[in-house]
Amino acid sequence: MDQSSADQTGAHQGGTLQAAGTFQTGTFQTWRISTFTGALIACYFIPTWTIFAFRIMVSPIQGFYERPNISLALFLSDYMQFSSMGTVRYAWLLAVGKLTVVAFFMVFLVFITRPKIRKTGGCDEALMMALGIGGVISFASMIMASKVGEIAAMRLHITELLLLLGTAVLMAIEPPLRRAAAQELDPGQPGKAANDAQLLQKVA
Repeated sequence: MDQSSADQTGAHQGGTLQAAGTFQTGTFQTWRISTFTGALIACYFIPTWTIFAFRIMVSPIQGFYERPNISLALFLSDYMQFSSMGTVRYAWLLAVGKLTVVAFFMVFLVFITRPKIRKTGGCDEALMMALGIGGVISFASMIMASKVGEIAAMRLHITELLLLLGTAVLMAIEPPLRRAAAQELDPGQPGKAANDAQLLQKVA
């Protein structure tokens, strides 16, 4: 009786541990480093760029001359000699661009909540669009801030640009690393070269 109870207890504990391991494997293997990093920078860009974009919408001139946007405002007034109406148009264009980046980040966050989409990489397109448009806006703002001598604004744009570029680099180098790791874990599985050789032999 005691031996049977001990065996049942051990089997129950083993089944619990196996179920927990299966849950952790199924939950965390679908998360990639680039996906996690994209979620983190989305949590920064969504509230920050939304707030400053809406400030431009409420008061175009005042919102345009705040630190995150002042480089473009000073560049337009000093180098392009734009009138007030022209400056307002570009302020609205900047607000629309930032809201577009925010929208792609929000779509990305919605997609990563679905494990199937996250595992197949269906959320990467939205993240790439956000990184691309946001990188162009941050790079242009950095160049303009350096032209007008706004050091604080230039540091802000450099930081944002590095965040976007770092995530883009992770997205570029992570798939080859994951494939190499999968081949090391399962060396018996033929690689691409072996599959190509087998295909050529069948054709011949």
